[in-house]
Amino acid sequence: MGHVPNLSRADGQAAARNPLAFVAERWTPAPRTVQRAALSALVMSVVIVVTGGAVRLTGSGLGCPTWPKCTADSLTTTSAMGLHGAIEFGNRLLTYVLCAAVGWAIVAARAAKPFRRSLTRLGWAQFWLVMGNAVLGGIVVLVGLNPYTVAAHFLLSTALIAVATVMWQRTREGDGAPRPLVGPAVRQLVWFLVAASVVLIAVGTVVTGSGPHAGDSSEVERMPLDWETVSKLHAVLAWIVVTLTFALWFVLKAVDAPKGPLDRTRELFVVLLLQGAIGYVQYFTKLPEVLVALHMFGSCLMWIGVLRVLLALRERPDVTADLPGPSAELKAGTSA
Repeated sequence: MGHVPNLSRADGQAAARNPLAFVAERWTPAPRTVQRAALSALVMSVVIVVTGGAVRLTGSGLGCPTWPKCTADSLTTTSAMGLHGAIEFGNRLLTYVLCAAVGWAIVAARAAKPFRRSLTRLGWAQFWLVMGNAVLGGIVVLVGLNPYTVAAHFLLSTALIAVATVMWQRTREGDGAPRPLVGPAVRQLVWFLVAASVVLIAVGTVVTGSGPHAGDSSEVERMPLDWETVSKLHAVLAWIVVTLTFALWFVLKAVDAPKGPLDRTRELFVVLLLQGAIGYVQYFTKLPEVLVALHMFGSCLMWIGVLRVLLALRERPDVTADLPGPSAELKAGTSA
């Protein structure tokens, strides 16, 4: 049995006042631990999107017809609510798993040595996004799956994935000033790619909001738009993103860019091709639920891939990387 430290009353009071600082004083995680904690938060942010899509695709969006309770008299689902209630309540429970993953990332970032305020801020940003989306998810249920609130729910999840991706990347680099690895013209092209991807995702929520998968077996309001027209617009935007990605890869090869940006661009291009194939197949096969779920998962991977391309355009060394070592200090003293 391991040694259990005795906490004095002062220790207990300090832990109550600032538990994160209390843990940080007594535990230093390895860099790999911090990276894995940030990655777990990113993975769960994708999982919650996919399971949320499963709730809608199985018609379980109102399986728990109220919020924050599942019914007016029960916090949890009941046997009378059947499979739909279990699916909806299960997705709500996964929110707690997501909170645990984000909390673990915050604790690991706070306890890391040296302390990096940028990491903890990214962790707390994820926490507040999760809380905000939980409230918005409750509103979605209370307004009967209004398609505009459903779209906002997905877009806020996309923002969560963005912050989680940035935090994961930041755990693998230093806090030094960013150094660009490519020229300004290439960076501008990537920002066009990011903007086009944001528009693509936003229009995708309109396709969902006007399409046949309303999220419940009963009559649910849909966006008053022609679904096929919006789907064709979505496809055009997807081809724009694919074209920009291919152009970026060609430019990076032409300017002999470092391996990192080239690898991330190639990975994004593969994801886009697979996502496009799924999109066309689901369109011509009348939107089978399994393919729609895969398309939602692909949307998350595409967004992560775009952000990784953007983050690969620069490097951030450790702050101490440019500081003179002991030998340099000794040489300077001898010269003086």
